[in-house]
Amino acid sequence: MPQRVFDRVHAFLVFLTERPVSLYAAAVLRIGYGLLYLAFLLREFPHRDEMWGPGSPWTPELARQMFDQSEWASVLMLSDSLVYFEVCYAMALVTCALFLLGWRTRAMSVLFAIVVVSFHAKAIYMADGGDNLMVLMAVYLVFTACGRRWSLDARRVRLQASAGKTAGPRGGDLRHHLGDARTILTTVLHNCGMFVIAAQVCFLYGCAGLYKIQGSKWGDGTALHYVLNIDLFRPWPELSQVIAGHHVLIAVVGYLTVLVQVAFPFVLFSRLKYPVLVLLLGMHVNIAVLMGLPLFSGAMIVADAAFLPDRFYRALGRLWRRTFQRTGGTGAEAPVGRVPAAVPPQPSPK
Repeated sequence: MPQRVFDRVHAFLVFLTERPVSLYAAAVLRIGYGLLYLAFLLREFPHRDEMWGPGSPWTPELARQMFDQSEWASVLMLSDSLVYFEVCYAMALVTCALFLLGWRTRAMSVLFAIVVVSFHAKAIYMADGGDNLMVLMAVYLVFTACGRRWSLDARRVRLQASAGKTAGPRGGDLRHHLGDARTILTTVLHNCGMFVIAAQVCFLYGCAGLYKIQGSKWGDGTALHYVLNIDLFRPWPELSQVIAGHHVLIAVVGYLTVLVQVAFPFVLFSRLKYPVLVLLLGMHVNIAVLMGLPLFSGAMIVADAAFLPDRFYRALGRLWRRTFQRTGGTGAEAPVGRVPAAVPPQPSPK
């Protein structure tokens, strides 16, 4: 029995330190959250001064009072100048775009976290709730190797490898050991970061489901009735009114929502997680459309994508490449591994 426990602990340590897990999922998180926050900042570009700038009703004095209580911090509070705010906003847009593309991802992930935290802290009551999850995910992604797949960094590494520029370790044993230690450290941080992200999402769904079953509002349909009849969350009043008239549908959706959220942490290591993820996708799409909360729904959909295996994303990449080759450059190149036959020179006729 002790030997079995020792073997399992050793296998876990090897798994934690030698192989980074879910690299494609980390890339999807980077692309998803970078794209979401970039779209959010672009959407609010005409209203940026009223939301975060010096012209906001949430004045710098009120923000400083909030910081004294909540211990938040924001780079937007370093100056009350409008010029400084415009420069910060432009830099935030550039940071989101570079983080999305995966350019110098280590540095960009830190800057992206600073951007998300700063804008959230400056106007904490301005967003729809999705920014709360995005703040956590932006901080967690700092510790992951989210730029090793589907990024400009990965493309640069491939080009260097094809050009033969990736030589072995130089400078003696010390540099070699330092390189090994750096590899182990980045692998451990990445794996721990992905585990924390998965635990955060499980905790979120589990708490949401357990909180719903404490009362009767989700059992008798009252919660969904309120959602479909509050003007603040009705971007399409006619559609909400039509759905509110189907009482059986509302009852089924209410029970299914609670069941899926409570069951989510318990089905992650079985094939049941795939239909559960599909149901959660449909739930968040409905929230985005019926309640007008696209940022919240997008943040949750991207978080759910972390539970899809890498083989799914590799298959998706192969499908994308085949589709692109079929529509773009068919016949431009010979198939890989097949060399065109050489035609021998023909003698000139005499």
